Amino acid sequence: MEDYALRLDQVNKVFLSKVKGKGLRASLRSLARPDIRSVHAVRNLDLAVGRGELLAFIGPNGAGKSTTIKLITGILFPDSGKIDVLGLDPHRKRRELAFRIGTVFGQKSQLWFHLPPLDSFHLLGRVYDVPGRTLKERIDELVHVFEIEPLLHQPVRKLSLGERIRCEMAASLIHRPEILFLDEPTIGLDVVVRQRIRDLIRTMNREQGVTIFLTSHDVGDIEKLCRRAVVINGGEVVWDGTVKHLKYSLLNRRIIDLKSDGPIPLDIPGVRTIKATDYSAKLEVDLDTIRLEEAVQRIFASVSVQDINIANVPTEEIITRIYQDTEAGATPGTSSSSSSSSSSNSNSNSNSGSGAEPKGGRPCRA
Repeated sequence: MEDYALRLDQVNKVFLSKVKGKGLRASLRSLARPDIRSVHAVRNLDLAVGRGELLAFIGPNGAGKSTTIKLITGILFPDSGKIDVLGLDPHRKRRELAFRIGTVFGQKSQLWFHLPPLDSFHLLGRVYDVPGRTLKERIDELVHVFEIEPLLHQPVRKLSLGERIRCEMAASLIHRPEILFLDEPTIGLDVVVRQRIRDLIRTMNREQGVTIFLTSHDVGDIEKLCRRAVVINGGEVVWDGTVKHLKYSLLNRRIIDLKSDGPIPLDIPGVRTIKATDYSAKLEVDLDTIRLEEAVQRIFASVSVQDINIANVPTEEIITRIYQDTEAGATPGTSSSSSSSSSSNSNSNSNSGSGAEPKGGRPCRA
């Protein structure tokens, strides 16, 4: 039997909301006969995350991400279904579970604002009942890994955002959690610091075996860190598969940037001009209509090509399409066909964080 860090089986959570119309009369009516409506925040949710996995859990605002995390961590009770986290029922064993999980929120701090990080580390060690000698060894180790020694004695309020996030991540590992929940860990960071934080997350996952549950709207975090992505919308899982499959196969198109030494008059079925100037063009190739190899051959036969670059459709657009498809009641990925398998070999510019070949995804109807 596979070893899971957490499993959710047919989990549901419904919130009741009182709806009131405008004006005094509506307010008085709502006191006598309130209009109660139910909001299905999580609907028949199935999810399994293996130990040591680095998972991206993504979705638009209001999709049910925060509710799911609160259910997993025991903050909320499910209305139905079963949740198992590290072999524990989170809402019955919440205190015990708290000693085995950690959290980092990009916009919220677990460090004391007016104290230096070192004091917060010692306080958190006491909270989690870490013995004195063990605590000192862990702090020394984390200070070395996260390179925060110059920051230890400065009040948190005087640290930059990037410095604070590094200290937050160190603080979250004081008690050696088995699962770490990261919510927008790189929000607001510049390019250099963002890359450093991603490197540290990979190090935690690889060297300490920490299961990472990442929620982020930053596509760079998803592509560069995670092998698997789960997309949630309307409280349901609408896509579950590898990031590589998400990027290469779901939206079956390629983008071609072309430069020539003259005008670029093209009339090729399945090839659409996105924008063009006298000597350059950006083209979109629909692989359901024409093979990429054939499209490139016909382009070379039509114009004198000086430079050409072939790329995937941006991952942001793919994820946006998933949201739109599920809101419209369509199954994500219906535009893909068997031609994607032949075309994916032609693109050598992958930035995916996975080294494994895609095993396919599990698109689910919303």
